[in-house]
Amino acid sequence: MSNSYKICTKCIMDTTDLNIYFDENGVCNHCKEYEERAKKELHYDKAGQEKLHQLVNKIKKDGKNKKYDCIIGLSGGADSSTVAYMVKRLGLRPLALHLDNEWDSEIAVHNIENIVKKLNIDMHTYKVDWEEFRDLQLSFLKSSISNCEMITDHAITALMCQTAAKEKIKYIIHGGNIVTEAVLPKSWGYNNNDWRIIKGIQKKFGTVKLKKYSHLSLFNWLYYIFMKRIKFIPLLNYVPYVKKDAKKLLEKKLGWNDYGGKHYESIYTRFFQGYYLPVKFGFDKRRAHLSNLICSQQSTREEALEEISSDPYPTEEMKKRDREFVIKKLGLTEKEFENIISRPIKSFEDYPNNNFLFKKLNFFVNLSKKITSNN
Repeated sequence: MSNSYKICTKCIMDTTDLNIYFDENGVCNHCKEYEERAKKELHYDKAGQEKLHQLVNKIKKDGKNKKYDCIIGLSGGADSSTVAYMVKRLGLRPLALHLDNEWDSEIAVHNIENIVKKLNIDMHTYKVDWEEFRDLQLSFLKSSISNCEMITDHAITALMCQTAAKEKIKYIIHGGNIVTEAVLPKSWGYNNNDWRIIKGIQKKFGTVKLKKYSHLSLFNWLYYIFMKRIKFIPLLNYVPYVKKDAKKLLEKKLGWNDYGGKHYESIYTRFFQGYYLPVKFGFDKRRAHLSNLICSQQSTREEALEEISSDPYPTEEMKKRDREFVIKKLGLTEKEFENIISRPIKSFEDYPNNNFLFKKLNFFVNLSKKITSNN
């Protein structure tokens, strides 16, 4: 790849993704990969709707005589909130799980309360041990790898699997989807499932042992998928999911309030995506999000280019406030935070990881995906 800057002629992904490549027409690999995934994973047609109908009936049958027939994660964001609304419309009996890592915004708390109340959904909230989780967040900042949010994503997946096994529930219905989340450069992050790298980074930079942090080893992950037969259902891939329409529906039906950005229901995530990544690593995750919307025809390239030209933060005042809040909550001084920003950038390959095993076990990973999509 040339060192000169280049941007896709179809979406707005560019060479801030170090692994990007373009065809003879200047169209990037992300656009091509989206098309392939959409063909395989979107089920909007008649056959797909019949498949959804059969799946819902199977969930109800397997959940008969149980208090709940499925588990959903609920962050208060648009995707998870839409899933909560849809599973109730489909007549399912979900147990909602929420991970409280002490970074929820006031709007998120309000949205979640509205959702569970108006939809009459039971919810279990799991609070992290703050001193332990804070130390882990600091370890990841000190590690200088870009995917500092993997520790929250990993814990959520672990909690859902552990709870599903405990409650003897086979189905985890989640908000992951193709039309808004398929585009995400591998050079910008690393596998959230890898407990080894989390453990390794904490051992190198942390000051406390992780005793209460919910996690999944590679063995645990395979155990839940193949032995306990827990299936992950990407419900939003079975219905036409238009983000702006979904938000309007949530506002009207559930009194939901928008956050002004993807995943901005968390103050830390808002700061991480809106400040930390652009300043330290030089990329803006909105570029991937907006490119995904172009691929799914929910945005034009012109609209995306206009949005990406603005600051990720809605206001300078919010950016300043979040920066001060995060530094203080993490127990850092201004100098310590600036030292973190100025540390040399590292890759996941600089730390113990199971990437080799994940590649070697690719057959099992693909098989698990096939199981979740065909059942």
